[in-house]
Amino acid sequence: MLSYRHAFHAGNHADVFKHIVLLQLLRYLNQKDKPYWFIDTHAGAGAYSLTKGYATQVAEFKDGIARLWQRDDLPAAVKDYVDLIRAANPDGALRHYPGSPRVALAAMRESDRLRLFELHPTDCDLLARNLADFARRVLIQHGDGLAGLKALLPPPPRRALTLIDPSYEVKTDYQHVVQSLRDALTRFPGGVYALWYPLLPRPEAQKLPGKLRLLQPKNWLDASLRVKAPASDGFGMHGSGMFIINPPFTLRATLQEVLPWLARSMAHDEGAGFALESHET
Repeated sequence: MLSYRHAFHAGNHADVFKHIVLLQLLRYLNQKDKPYWFIDTHAGAGAYSLTKGYATQVAEFKDGIARLWQRDDLPAAVKDYVDLIRAANPDGALRHYPGSPRVALAAMRESDRLRLFELHPTDCDLLARNLADFARRVLIQHGDGLAGLKALLPPPPRRALTLIDPSYEVKTDYQHVVQSLRDALTRFPGGVYALWYPLLPRPEAQKLPGKLRLLQPKNWLDASLRVKAPASDGFGMHGSGMFIINPPFTLRATLQEVLPWLARSMAHDEGAGFALESHET
């Protein structure tokens, strides 16, 4: 959707949760010497200002990363993430928020590669500028990441983490992510796939996790974080989820510690909470 700009939402509760999980996935992949690819189907601009522009209009980061910025009681996985964000703000003030590509670059090794898609032409140009120093390791394509995913799988190193993170502003996104994952698992069943999804009071959003489970991947983990009760008028996101296919065996235990803490720390009201389910064969 060409009207969507992630800068409006940079650093919000959904980014916090998504990037904590993403960082844990990358740390696990780093444990083996063999290189891997990070594929991002909706890469955005790569980095965002929190002091000017779109992010200041709604200032969603104030109920996201800003809630964690000064805390000293962070669980290990949350501290790992907050330390990464602090490194992007070396003067100690929260001014910048790295998008998923910059989070990945901060965690990945020199031998690993990034393959990034962005459909919005302005954000694609910004992405190229924000990652210009890493051109040797990064390939950016202007286009539909879900369509482009087919050409990348299986990747040459036979190791990859694919992040699928659409806006879901178009109802057909829900159908397309399921079909894309079905195709991806046929082409590269051993890959790690991380799908972000919104918690919304609309049928297509509520049905998505169940449809993903019907793909019957051998191993999956479905984690969600609610920061408030669903709105009575039926509008607005009250949380988000991550559906991971082929997750690290360590991830469930990590999230069992992190999710209750995040639910308390990010809560807007008594509707805050979390869910965590997994399946292994």
